[in-house]
Amino acid sequence: MHLRNQVALVVTLAVFALAMRAQSLVPLHATCAIGLSESGGQFSLQINDTGCPTDRHCGSSFSNESMSRFTGITIADLASDGAHLTATLSGEAGTFSCTGTVHDHELRGDALFIPDSAFVDRMAKLGFTGFNTEKLQAYTFVNVTSDYARSLQQARIQRITIDNLIALRIFNVDPAYAQSFPAMGYELPDADKLIGLKVQGVNAEEVKQIRALGYQPTLDELIEIRIFKITPDFVRRMQDRGFKNLTIAKLVQIRIFKLAE
Repeated sequence: MHLRNQVALVVTLAVFALAMRAQSLVPLHATCAIGLSESGGQFSLQINDTGCPTDRHCGSSFSNESMSRFTGITIADLASDGAHLTATLSGEAGTFSCTGTVHDHELRGDALFIPDSAFVDRMAKLGFTGFNTEKLQAYTFVNVTSDYARSLQQARIQRITIDNLIALRIFNVDPAYAQSFPAMGYELPDADKLIGLKVQGVNAEEVKQIRALGYQPTLDELIEIRIFKITPDFVRRMQDRGFKNLTIAKLVQIRIFKLAE
């Protein structure tokens, strides 16, 4: 193949790839409702498919710290019956907006999410590909950024995917948390293991206390310890009863079968 034909083929493939990516990253349209969360003091968001009846909730619900990132709306606005508002939540992955009218302390209207292809390009340079618009909308809600993904890579965390990046962000797994485990003598956990550890609230202080009682738990055992509430106080109570050499597996069984009661 002549050089000119090779160049033309490369250009054609590049244009085709860009066209396919642009086609897959179409804006998302839905209906939306923004009200107060059950705990009060922050917004809750309901996103419904466009075919959902207006008097029902049949989509996805969100009520967390990301709702504080909305602009164009305040909690006081929800008391302004008839007010026409556009609430916007912006992130590096795209921009979500809910435009409608306030009624019965709730903004109801049309939702639009516009993905950001520049973010997709930045993530591709980090090795993350395969995004669709729904994934980018989730990234926007939980505020996954390219800087965050890069920081995890620079911390040498393995097996990070475009899927578990969402959970890593939701549970605030950062490089400092990841590096706390090698500092305690463990191998650096991979992404999914870090999520499991953080979900269960495994922390360095409690690990030190458990070790001070004579145990050397594995990462999996650290998760079990939290799930079954094998606290340092519980271990000491068992030791005070004369059980000096109980393994973590035995302590878990005692909890499961309520033998300590």
